[in-house]
Amino acid sequence: MEAAITIMALLFVAFVALGVYATVKVAKAAKRGVDRTVDHARRAVEDTTLKAKSFGQVGVGGQLAQLRLSLRTSMRATQDALHAGVAEDASLRESLDLFHRLSTHARELDEDLKRLEREPDKAHLVAQLPDLRHRTEQITHSADALRFAARDRARKFAEDELSVLSAQIDMEAGALRHWTGAVAGTEGADGGSTGTKGAGRPQDRSDAGAGTAGQPQAITAPDPRATAYPWEKANRPEPTT
Repeated sequence: MEAAITIMALLFVAFVALGVYATVKVAKAAKRGVDRTVDHARRAVEDTTLKAKSFGQVGVGGQLAQLRLSLRTSMRATQDALHAGVAEDASLRESLDLFHRLSTHARELDEDLKRLEREPDKAHLVAQLPDLRHRTEQITHSADALRFAARDRARKFAEDELSVLSAQIDMEAGALRHWTGAVAGTEGADGGSTGTKGAGRPQDRSDAGAGTAGQPQAITAPDPRATAYPWEKANRPEPTT
């Protein structure tokens, strides 16, 4: 009896611990989801604000907003491209490491640009603008180079795979038409026979066809309803009247 009570108590504790663990995991996952949503919303608001400033403001303020917008757009596009490609191409991990190092400089530049947006001394801004523009162009050029190289690599692999696949399909198509060579050889042999044999051929074919009418043929057309693909349209029902 005491052993049964002990086992029941241990099971209860295990269920409670499992419930607490599951609750903590769900809470952490929900928190991460909320953080991602807030982060996306904040970035969307900042991008919209920068676009409005770059088009609405004139002078140094508008140029600073344009530099920040160009920097953020290039870095985000490169980050998305590398993260999407590294799952299929492990060689992009080194490129991703280089991008992380580049992101450090990009964040520092973005903080400098954000701080200078509140700078009241316009003469100081005008003096700093050439260096800021050079740093922005240097970082965006490096980010664009990584993104374009990753995309060219993925496109090259896709083209090579498609070429190999096309060659395999052509080979398989030729194998499926194996009877064409036999038919050509039979026609050549029949051409050298006498007219009497040629005259009796239609009757022979009709007799053979009549004798095998009830047997399955060696080559039969596949049922078009057996396989459906997303790009195929459903067959329309035949009219009943």
